Amino acid sequence: MMEFLIETKAQEVSVMEMQKGNRLIVRERWGNKVQFMLACIGNVVGLGNMWRFPYLCAKSGGGAFLIPYFTMLLVCGIPLLYMELAVGQYTRLGPIQAMSKICPFFKGTGVATAIMSFLLSTYYNVIIAWSLYYFVSSFYNPLPWVGCNNSWNTDNCWDGTLNTTELRNGTVSAPQEFFDHNMLKMTDGIDNFGNVRWELVGCLAVAWLLVYFCLWKGLKSTGKVVYVTATLPYLLIGAFLFRALTLEGSDLGLKYFFEPKWELLLTAKVWVYAAAQNFNSIGIAFGSIMTFSSYNPFDNRIMRDTLVIAMVDAFTCILAGMCVFGTLGNLAFEQNKTVEEVVSSGPGLVFVAYPQALSKMPAAQVWAAIFFAMLLCLGIDSQFACVEVTITTIKDAYGHWVRKYLKRHEVLVLLVCFVSFILGLPNIMQGGIYFFQLIDYYTAAISLMYIAFFEVVAIVWIYGANRLASNVREMTGSLPNLYIRGCWMFASPCLILAIWIFSMADYEAPTYNNGKYTFPPWSIAMGWMIASFSILAIPIFAVISVINAKGDSISQKFAAAFRSQIRECPCCGKLLNDQHEVHYPELLEEKREQISLEQFPSI
Repeated sequence: MMEFLIETKAQEVSVMEMQKGNRLIVRERWGNKVQFMLACIGNVVGLGNMWRFPYLCAKSGGGAFLIPYFTMLLVCGIPLLYMELAVGQYTRLGPIQAMSKICPFFKGTGVATAIMSFLLSTYYNVIIAWSLYYFVSSFYNPLPWVGCNNSWNTDNCWDGTLNTTELRNGTVSAPQEFFDHNMLKMTDGIDNFGNVRWELVGCLAVAWLLVYFCLWKGLKSTGKVVYVTATLPYLLIGAFLFRALTLEGSDLGLKYFFEPKWELLLTAKVWVYAAAQNFNSIGIAFGSIMTFSSYNPFDNRIMRDTLVIAMVDAFTCILAGMCVFGTLGNLAFEQNKTVEEVVSSGPGLVFVAYPQALSKMPAAQVWAAIFFAMLLCLGIDSQFACVEVTITTIKDAYGHWVRKYLKRHEVLVLLVCFVSFILGLPNIMQGGIYFFQLIDYYTAAISLMYIAFFEVVAIVWIYGANRLASNVREMTGSLPNLYIRGCWMFASPCLILAIWIFSMADYEAPTYNNGKYTFPPWSIAMGWMIASFSILAIPIFAVISVINAKGDSISQKFAAAFRSQIRECPCCGKLLNDQHEVHYPELLEEKREQISLEQFPSI
């Protein structure tokens, strides 16, 4: 096998000519290291940093939550991020093909990852569509979610003028009514889907156009887009943080955010929340990290990348928490409530509580536009990372078909975006919010730890932590440290298993509006069916791998299915030695020759 480099105006691509079948494999590379890092940071820093981390922190002990959060980051987050970066960079493949090479028996983990990312992309972009709707609404004067004199308001609307002690039961805030009755025009349940919200169809179409133009030229376009989408949110967060900290009552929110409640550290659920936040934020088992690293140079240094990505994500969580609770402290002060009474999570935080606080600021339209522009930037990076997983998976598995029938990368991206747009339409019908809540719960919350556990088992127990460490040495010249290898082999898989078991034992069917709406049994069954798309992929592909494996007996077939298919170096095609290495022995030989020449220079 021969490897050579072709320099183009856009980027450097690696072209390997395979002797078997004379098939050409072309794999793009990032234009430079900065593009890769910004893409990864944009992927891990998303909407969850703004609405999930602050809520979990407040719910799970305030400042004390930072202890289990950083503990889980060190024990699970950083080692598994390193693992996924290493696997992607070494195999130079997306999650399905990479896991098929690592261990054919667990190819289903890659399939499950790709399915989960695809389903996630169909409804995650709905949040971006909502953000676009609010961004446009921010230019109205007065802001449309202020006051109760609008056509969509009900008799129960509260505009914040009455003291909380004077409120009657069933009162709903003006921003909540704007979200429910103006933007969503929601029905009374998932049984009644109502009509299509055409304004949201337009917003969703614009959101998918943004994603398309981020990806249409491959890494050539993505690498340039991330310079804006991964850095602009920090400028906006900085501006918003400055404003939040200068609001009256912001100290109440910050005190609630940082003041530790040490007794909560003794509860198992807090540690489960900490681990779940790390997995959701860093993106373990979502496939995007493995996909992005597969476009890296073979000799890229991995440890430094891992630490930078993890630390930037953690730092952003803290900044976001300060923004959120500084603003909620002001909201609590204005309404004469405690911070705990105004804290919410998910869409309720960014589309109800925040707009209510924004409306009370000077130059409210400006700050509202800044806030929703920040949400757009935070969401778009994570969205196109999920879509990139799907695109890379198709190109790795069916590259010949794509080149023969679709001809161009742009057509494949358009096809993926269009199908995802169509599948996302149920979320923007009048009853779509219920479907959104259902698919969000069962797509990721149920199956994430399950997929992550079998991915880790396949890589560090079946393929082998020591073999993966040798692969890292092949690429970087040095082994991962003992701490990382120890976490791979023992701490991480055991913790994931414990969290998975605990989350299943603690399972509760999803509800909407803080438990006021209970989903009917048929919709819960539909949710489990959605979850089964990724859950069943692992056992189904395990059975298929055994059936297709070579061997005369069932034991031989099992042994073949568990055996790694990596026998040649993915970089140069040379056969691996008994230590599964090619380049490191050559490097040692070069060093010995250099030392010999230095000791015995020619006369």
